[in-house]
Amino acid sequence: MSLLNRLNQDMKQAMKDKNKQKLSVIRMLKASLQNESIKLGHDLNEEEELTVLAREMKQRKDSLQEFEKAGRNDLADALKDEIVIITDYMPEQLSEEEVKDIVLAAIEQVGAVSKADMGKVMGAVMPKVKGKADGALVNRLVQQNLS
Repeated sequence: MSLLNRLNQDMKQAMKDKNKQKLSVIRMLKASLQNESIKLGHDLNEEEELTVLAREMKQRKDSLQEFEKAGRNDLADALKDEIVIITDYMPEQLSEEEVKDIVLAAIEQVGAVSKADMGKVMGAVMPKVKGKADGALVNRLVQQNLS
């Protein structure tokens, strides 16, 4: 089932359940997907849908950190709820160990030896873990294994 179909079904259910929070998040996700589709001029494939979801998740995580720093727990709590809902639509996340294995394989593949080769390694790793691992985690693991 495509992501858009799943969102439509879940949106109907959220309306029936009168779950305003979930309904709001689903509408936002649908709007983001449709805007991206319009921008690209074609229906989104699975990888493009994952890119949109990952971008929405990253925005919320960044905002959550800012709200927590500012002591705005009311806004932070609302964002945590949104993150939980968005997580339902994301593919299962890779464990740190799985990401480390991918990073080590990429380092060997591109022949990286120092931090100067970090761009090559990141370029090889990111397409493999797109939507399945946080970029900050990948970055940290690449740095650790290149030093």
